[in-house]
Amino acid sequence: MIANHPPTTLAQALQQAQQQGLARIDAQMLLLHACGRATGDRAWLLAHDTDPLPPEAAARWATLCARRQAGEPVAYLTGRKAFYGLDLAVDARVLDPRPDTETLVDWALEVLQGQAQPRLIDLGTGSGAIALALQHARPDAQVWALDASADALAVAKANAARLGLPVRCLQGQWLAGCTAGPFALIVSNPPYIAAHDPHLAALQHEPLSALVAGADGLDDLRTIVAQAPAHLQPGGWLLLEHGWDQANAVAALLRTAGFAAVHSRNDLGGNARCTGGQWPTVK
Repeated sequence: MIANHPPTTLAQALQQAQQQGLARIDAQMLLLHACGRATGDRAWLLAHDTDPLPPEAAARWATLCARRQAGEPVAYLTGRKAFYGLDLAVDARVLDPRPDTETLVDWALEVLQGQAQPRLIDLGTGSGAIALALQHARPDAQVWALDASADALAVAKANAARLGLPVRCLQGQWLAGCTAGPFALIVSNPPYIAAHDPHLAALQHEPLSALVAGADGLDDLRTIVAQAPAHLQPGGWLLLEHGWDQANAVAALLRTAGFAAVHSRNDLGGNARCTGGQWPTVK
């Protein structure tokens, strides 16, 4: 915030934040959080825009704005992120869930249609976003959430408990040693950024192990595609999120491994963000 002219009202606080380059939606969420309000309660801000900003809230607000300007995700600053209609607790132990990942959830629910009590697993679950969204949408499903990080699993378990969703959490390195299958669906948003990608600088606040996957960003995707057939039931699906320019490479991995019906889905920006295939039915 502008030290020489501290804001006196909520409206002035928002105006100053935007003048300093914060996106309006980010500024609104952070101001609500500083004031002890729910981050989605923007109607309250409109109704109270001329209210004075209390000194304690102003101090919290200034700190939050400085951290956001340094690149820290809003979700880490507020401790919350909405994903597929769920309110998730999020912190620096896990990735900040992106709206584009909801494309993966939509696709997963489509392939599960007509299946009673399907078994499915979310690999690299992080906050549990995908697994919890699927369990919420399909209460009859048996859902596992797997991650190599004990810290990430602690976040996922806490979210599952708070939301009252019976997701089963497992620690492991992808599917190595997993005995919970066979699954009707394996879904994953794994690390897929190349080790020297210049965009990593903008993601410095998020866990590197959840972002980077070797020189070309495909190491973990290769591992999952190689392991998945042994853990899928006949006719089961493997659906993967990946980088905006990796669809062809992931499709080739799936076809080489023997998957059928391989195709991709676009994200909110029109990029091929998810690619999947079906394991053939035994004849």
